[in-house]
Amino acid sequence: MHEYTPLLIVGGVIGFITLLICIAYLAMRAKLNSVDEKERKMTDSEIIRRLLGYAKPYTREFIVIFVIVVISIAYDVLSPLLIADIQNIIKADFELSQLFRMVALYASILVVSLICTYFETMILQKVGQKIISQIRMDTFTNIERLSHAQLSEIPVGKLVTRVTNDPNAISYLFTNILVTLVKNTMVIIGVLVAMLALNYALTLMVLCFVPFLVLFTLIFQKFSRYVHRVVNNTRTDVNTFLSENLSGMKITQDFNQEERKMDEFLTKSHAFAKAKINRMYVFGVFRPMVYMLYVTSNLFLFYIGCKGYIQDTQFLGQVIDSSIMVAFYMYISKFFNPIQALAEQFDMLEQSFASAEKIFTIMDMQPDIVDAADAIDLPEIRGEIEFRDVWFAYKPGEWVLKGVSFHILPKQTVAFVGATGSGKSTILSLICRNYDIQKGEILIDGVPIRRIKLACLRSHFGQMLQDVFLFSGDIRSNLVLREESFTDEDVMRSCRYVNADSFINKLDGGLDEVVRERGNNFSAGQRQLLSFARTILHRPSVMILDEATANIDTETEVLIQNSLEKMKNIGTMLVVAHRLSTIQHSDNILVLAHGEILEQGTHQELLRKRGRYYSLYTLQFDREQLQNT
Repeated sequence: MHEYTPLLIVGGVIGFITLLICIAYLAMRAKLNSVDEKERKMTDSEIIRRLLGYAKPYTREFIVIFVIVVISIAYDVLSPLLIADIQNIIKADFELSQLFRMVALYASILVVSLICTYFETMILQKVGQKIISQIRMDTFTNIERLSHAQLSEIPVGKLVTRVTNDPNAISYLFTNILVTLVKNTMVIIGVLVAMLALNYALTLMVLCFVPFLVLFTLIFQKFSRYVHRVVNNTRTDVNTFLSENLSGMKITQDFNQEERKMDEFLTKSHAFAKAKINRMYVFGVFRPMVYMLYVTSNLFLFYIGCKGYIQDTQFLGQVIDSSIMVAFYMYISKFFNPIQALAEQFDMLEQSFASAEKIFTIMDMQPDIVDAADAIDLPEIRGEIEFRDVWFAYKPGEWVLKGVSFHILPKQTVAFVGATGSGKSTILSLICRNYDIQKGEILIDGVPIRRIKLACLRSHFGQMLQDVFLFSGDIRSNLVLREESFTDEDVMRSCRYVNADSFINKLDGGLDEVVRERGNNFSAGQRQLLSFARTILHRPSVMILDEATANIDTETEVLIQNSLEKMKNIGTMLVVAHRLSTIQHSDNILVLAHGEILEQGTHQELLRKRGRYYSLYTLQFDREQLQNT
């Protein structure tokens, strides 16, 4: 019995290390479980079911991959046996041709395995990318359906992460993890069967290490799940910060806040780096533990097979010769490596599930603004708009509009005037049904707005806002918005109509002039003229101008005023403006304060009333006179 004392000592050391790891896990268990309870809201089975829904159209490809995997694992299972046979041939008298045949067989199995691996990888990558493209498309499509209120609640950086980074983690699931899990499981089973058939005694010795390996793996799973979630959350924080602050970099520079923003970025960056380092610590402990078991099992094999003998040794009644030693040495490697890979694959599987859950959370968000069951398409809209006792609040109880009622006839130009927060822009948003009202009714051409399909309703509106948004591309693409029915003549006609051709013709590229991000290579006035041209090109029935002339120079304002006079003939025009001089010719002016209409009428009628409008106009007139002097 004393012959096995070294083995018992080594086993005691492994048991002590295992005890330390268990104590560390018990000390951290509450923290690890709290993260799971906080982060996970969907079960693994639900996530798997939904992911398999994306994989279902490619069932045939996955069956082909499974067949390839079955063929490819033949190398892992048979190669040690062939090496053992070669060892036996070398020990005995042999002919060189016999050795060549064995080597050729080994090489053939290796080549077949390599070919199978190539086709497996290519098919998986193609299928995986198609699946991920569909997931990205579905995610982006649902984001497009969300209401303004919902989009305001979600940071842009988080949405970017959901559409870009998170699908990449799922891509790894389809292109690597699932097949590797199946392959490694089959390799472990095949290797175990081959080991039992070759020598059950040595197999039992190897299996003595499995409980330790399983325990290490389960504990590792808990720690790795925790650190992966921290890494994902800190990465999202960094992306959100960058998305916001890169867009607002000019403001940061204007107010000399670079140092403060850098400190904020460093804080988030350091948190991200710390999370990734902690993840490396977890892997840095797990991998050596598995490698320790692997090396120890080999040492046990060498000790049992070679203790005091050069020739055949007996262990538990089984004869161990050199060929069995060679085969088991290879099998131990092929047994432990897949188990370690499985543990790490389960960790990546958890990461993929976490990413999938975040994506499905976005996909499951139901838009606040949806078509009613009886919603209809209107072939045309004349532009008649009526508010009947409309009440609206962004937050419950904080009324922005209080019983607002007015009636706009087709082709009228109506202006909304009032202090900031009086409800002017809110009225325009409600007409486009960016939000739903709490009480009252809004009618378009006598039809309640909720009975008109959203796509139909918004297709008849053209919005020209103070902050004009231009997409990266060229001028033409920003005007036609990818509609292929418009010719260049149509585009230039709309540009001439609003005087935008005055600067487009001076550009080297004309309509093909490059538009950089958000149109920052054009002035505010030029962007506004392009906005007008875009609206005219799509010929809306109702045009909305929300402070469209607020940030432009006097010369451009003259061009825009001329454009506005022409645009009045196209359809109903709703205008919000602080410069009362720009709305003097409106058919009706509504003066708002604290969500209520104080007075309404034409410019001259309101001046004669000497009310709120008269006070605002007199104040602005005196200010302009003072500036001119």
